[in-house]
Order: sequence, then C-alpha cells, then structure tokens
Amino acid sequence: MTALDPGLLLKMAIAAAVVVTCSLIAERSGPKIAAMIATLPISLGPVLFFLSLEHEPAFLAESARGTMNANVANAGFVLAYVFAAQRFATLPSLAAALAAWVVALLATRGFGLPAWALTGLAVAAFAAVHRAARPYLAARPVAPPRRAWFAIPLRAACVAGLVGGVTLASHQVGANWSGVLAGVPLVLSSLVLILQPRIGGPATAALIGNGALGLLGVGLGLAALYAAAVPLGSGFALLIGLTVSVAWNAGLLGLARRPAP
Repeated sequence: MTALDPGLLLKMAIAAAVVVTCSLIAERSGPKIAAMIATLPISLGPVLFFLSLEHEPAFLAESARGTMNANVANAGFVLAYVFAAQRFATLPSLAAALAAWVVALLATRGFGLPAWALTGLAVAAFAAVHRAARPYLAARPVAPPRRAWFAIPLRAACVAGLVGGVTLASHQVGANWSGVLAGVPLVLSSLVLILQPRIGGPATAALIGNGALGLLGVGLGLAALYAAAVPLGSGFALLIGLTVSVAWNAGLLGLARRPAP
C-alpha cells in the first residue's frame, strides 16, 4: 500500500469529515458540553476502525493497549496545559502540554503494564487531574470566539495525516506502537491552537480541564475494546468500546445538568 492508494485516501477523507463535524458541534456548545464532545474518540475511533480493516482482532487488541498508554499520558497533557495557560501564550502552553504528554507516555510504557493495570492507572490519573484542575474550570471567554480561517483545514489535515500515517506505519512498527500513534492528542492540540488566541488561556484551559473525566471514558472504552476484540471480533469490540465511551460522557453531562441540592 502506498500513500497514493485510493482506499487510503478515502479513509483519510472519511476520518477528517467525522472529526471536523464533531468539532464544529463542540464549538457551538458551552465548555462542559464542548469538552465531552471533544473527548469522544472522534479521531481515535476512525484510526482504530481502519486498523481493524487491515489487521486481525489480536492486532487490534494490542493496538488498544498501546492507545491506553497514550491516553493515560493525556492526563499529563491536560494538567500541564491548564496550569501553563494561566500565565503563558498559546505556543509555550501547548509545548509544555506536549512535553508532559511525551514524558508521561515514556514513563507509562516503560513499566509494560497489562491492560487491567492501565485501566486502574487511568482512573487514578484522571481523577487526580480533575481535582487539581477544578479551581480553573469556571473561566469563561469575554466574547464568543470567532473561528480562525485555518480552523477547519487544520483539523482536517491533522486527522487525515494521522489516519494515513498510522495505517501505513502499522505494517512496520507493530500493533502496540500503532496504538500509541493513534492516541496522539491531535484534537486537544488543535483546540488549543484555535481557541486560545481567540478566547484566552484561562477560558481554553477551562474547556481542556473539563475534558479530564471525559478522557477517562476513552480509557474505559479502550479497556472494553481490548477485552472484547479477540473473543467477539473487531466489529463488535469497536462497537462496545464506542458505546462505553459515549455512555460515560453522556452520563457526565447528565450529572452536570442536575440542579444543585
């Protein structure tokens, strides 16, 4: 398969369309709703789906375990960005978040944890990050953001490139690293690049910080995918993983909308 394969180009186009559509919906919502939409597997899901078309269920399961490592590292991304965005401009704040993600990823992968341990680590990490970020979650923009001209092309190009790159690389780097690459925080990074120059660091940090518990739902969905892939097959496993993630975020939104006692 080459980068000019029409099938690969179609996969890239489909994935880009899914992410752009979901992120446009997120832009028109409040920070909590936007965070729950942004932390759905809207870029990860298409990547894993197309990996399942290229490989057997055992490969998909191991890819899911690799992505679980990357998702745990997202806790470092969120925490570093929330703190950095209170004081620094867009690029330094994003650089700090990505550096924290890389450090957390290398540390997590260094332990070679099984899926059940990664699930427990995700629960602990995202709960701790949510607690630490809570004082910063109430910030709001002064005015509704105007979308930058490059917003849609940036998202589409990033996600299409991720799908194409991971699909091609999966034949060379193996299942676990394919999953890690699928979990690169492209959606979070693109939101930072697009929103912080428009609405400021604290308001953008509120959106990213609100996503900590949503990312825990991604981790739970990946755990379900890992457990179900081999016995049930790739299609059912992907559906179960997506259902877990969507149900988790929907439950969080339901709790957020309940009136205070």
